Amino acid sequence: MEELLENLGIKPRDINLYLKALTHSSYANENGVESNERLEFLGDAVLELLMSKYLFEKTDLSEGKMTVKRAQAVREEALLIYSNKINLKDYIRLGHGEQLKGASNALIADAFEALFAAVYLDLGLNQSQRLFNKIIIPNLEESFTIKDYKSTLQELAHSDVRNISYQIIKESGPSHNKNFEAIVLLDREIVLGTGYGKTKKEAEQEAAKDALKRGNYDITKTL
Repeated sequence: MEELLENLGIKPRDINLYLKALTHSSYANENGVESNERLEFLGDAVLELLMSKYLFEKTDLSEGKMTVKRAQAVREEALLIYSNKINLKDYIRLGHGEQLKGASNALIADAFEALFAAVYLDLGLNQSQRLFNKIIIPNLEESFTIKDYKSTLQELAHSDVRNISYQIIKESGPSHNKNFEAIVLLDREIVLGTGYGKTKKEAEQEAAKDALKRGNYDITKTL
């Protein structure tokens, strides 16, 4: 942990926050400590705020286009890019079963969000901004090149006129190996596509991909 924080230029006040941020539920369950799940929730909001601020200050994009760009820049695949730049997976505490399987992309992305929450709680928003500038800004363009079916569908459906939303309709499997089924809806009632994945985000991406494949994004044909 000290090595990671030194590489990031972070001088912690409460190192336990950072240990918690990198503690997966599998390790927490085996060792009777708290996992990073609550920090992940907060970190997601911190990253959205910082990305919103960046897009507002550095671009002249419309509200709709900023929303799409923000979604691209903070989705799981993008968080994995940023995480890999700092070798975050090498520092995540995993239970024995997860160690054998290796850290999944979703697990690494969750830890990245939790790390930002730890910085925010420990050192405040200014230091969170500094870390954002150090890790994320230099890699933004790379994150924008990832194929993002949800953003593509949103743009093609003209979200300023029609509403695109996602719903998880089925969840199965044990807690450490979940499977999700998602649907994408137009105006909350017309099903455009269905997708499956090991995480909710993956299932939603697959649902959007299915909609694009079917051509259901053409709203003139779905009225």
